[in-house]
Amino acid sequence: MNTTNRYSEYDLFAPMYNDHWGRMFKDGIPLPIKNLILQHLPPEAHILDLCCGTGQLAEKLLLEGYQVTGLDGSEVMLKYARENAPAANFILEDARFFNLQPIFHGVICIGSSLNHILALDELTRVFQNVYNALQPGGLFGFTMDVEDAYPRWDGSSQGVVKDEYVWVWRCQYQPDTHLCQVKITMMQLIDEQWRRSDIAWLIKSFAIADIQSALQAVGFSNIEIYDLERDLEIPNKANQSCFIVRKLS
Repeated sequence: MNTTNRYSEYDLFAPMYNDHWGRMFKDGIPLPIKNLILQHLPPEAHILDLCCGTGQLAEKLLLEGYQVTGLDGSEVMLKYARENAPAANFILEDARFFNLQPIFHGVICIGSSLNHILALDELTRVFQNVYNALQPGGLFGFTMDVEDAYPRWDGSSQGVVKDEYVWVWRCQYQPDTHLCQVKITMMQLIDEQWRRSDIAWLIKSFAIADIQSALQAVGFSNIEIYDLERDLEIPNKANQSCFIVRKLS
């Protein structure tokens, strides 16, 4: 299923994302997802993998017997997702604008995907879309960088060198807007020639209180919040939180 709302600026990075970030699921579904979300869903539940990227989580959910629909705004990300999880259904759509029937027992959005939403009203719109897509009593679990996550990133860089590609990104924090700009330079070996591409993303961390208020505004209840490092003992996840909420029955 395709629509017109998409994030084409993520297409160029999709091969590297598929190769690098997909490895987080090489050992299966992370325990926090199992313990905080999946154990509360019925067997063979229908799950929406929101901002599914290249589909590695969708693949693992399918292996556990769940019905899976993935949604992402990048057409090339979804090309890899269909290869990684061919039994899943995938939708090309912007998380701010999707409109699905209330058929899902659960919605999952992990990583920092929602931090690419830069305004609180737009984040609230995403939450409303999720609420509308859930069955009564359905569960929404997601992670976000929160509070002062990005000042420590200022001036930092990381990269990967492979035979077929090289990428490096550099982060610059903007204290007046609380935004972090991520500049990415890529070199890809295409048709025996190295080709350079440069892209830039903006991400924003929100206050936990603002996220909680936005969730409540669209009708979510029973809000549980976990610090990934302190509560879930996941290393190198400072200022990232997991939110578990329910749609009213």
